[in-house]
Amino acid sequence: MTREKPQKLTGPARQAALATLSGWSEVNGRDAIARTFVFGDFNAAFGFMTKVALAAEKLDHHPEWSNVYKTVQVTLSTHEAGGLTERDIALAQAMERFAG
Repeated sequence: MTREKPQKLTGPARQAALATLSGWSEVNGRDAIARTFVFGDFNAAFGFMTKVALAAEKLDHHPEWSNVYKTVQVTLSTHEAGGLTERDIALAQAMERFAG
């Protein structure tokens, strides 16, 4: 089964997609978005990352992220498209749901 190559979001479609997100910012010098999630403790942060990992596998789209204690920093971009795509928006929306 061959997957269709994702297309970069541009123009009004990009702006509309970004408007559905809360707390994300565009990354300077890169076609990507980023957000920092802060939780009550390490267990909550790790639980969030576990939920995201399962969703990322289903989407076949994986974040760039790091975790230090209760903080998870995330950057999303679709490497094969060279920038932001619907896959990034879908994963960002899932992260927002999981973070509560």
